[in-house]
Amino acid sequence: MRLDARAWLAFALVGAAVAIASQMHGVWALHAAAKPATTIAILGWARTRQGDSAARRRWIETGLALSLVGDVALMWPQGFVPGLVAFLFAHLAYIVAFSRGVGFARHKLPFVAYAAVAASVLMLLWPHIGAALRPPVVAYVVCLACMAAQALAWWLHECPKPLSPLAACAGRAATGGALFMVSDAELATTKFMQPLPAAPLIILSTYWMAQMLIASSLSPSSTRDGNRSG
Repeated sequence: MRLDARAWLAFALVGAAVAIASQMHGVWALHAAAKPATTIAILGWARTRQGDSAARRRWIETGLALSLVGDVALMWPQGFVPGLVAFLFAHLAYIVAFSRGVGFARHKLPFVAYAAVAASVLMLLWPHIGAALRPPVVAYVVCLACMAAQALAWWLHECPKPLSPLAACAGRAATGGALFMVSDAELATTKFMQPLPAAPLIILSTYWMAQMLIASSLSPSSTRDGNRSG
């Protein structure tokens, strides 16, 4: 039986609630099942949104699939670097998706702003990051910041256009990119410095809100972005 969009979204919301609650209460077996199941549900929800170009759908779905790999890797003690690499490639996929019909870094201000944020976070964490982890962490932070900046650049490209059908989609992508930055900043602070109060709640809730918003940047109905051929 093929699930519709509402069913996938309901599964994602329930899965997120179970994953967060089970981590906060130390029920690791349940958390290990609910965490990847939530991202799978978001991917299933994204696949029901068929109104966008084939290329943008393909890259968003690729980003979500790579995020699933990262979700699983980060649950294991030795999985931090593989998870980091998986999410790095996920952000590259999102950058390609958000560049369709827009071009990369067409608007420079978002990149300047996110570079300042990323540099500030790195400066705070730098003394606490081991030498071996510094190169992959820097590469990941640069890629994450570029993803968030490109999402905002896409929105800036679309919002001045009268009645642009993609303005709302781009706005959701931009919000998702910002939330991804918040989630990963909290995750890095918890890992390299000290756990903050209610860290699992903040990290996972902002992470899945980001992924849902990125998935919802795909239009559920027909839009025209000049790339319908994919």
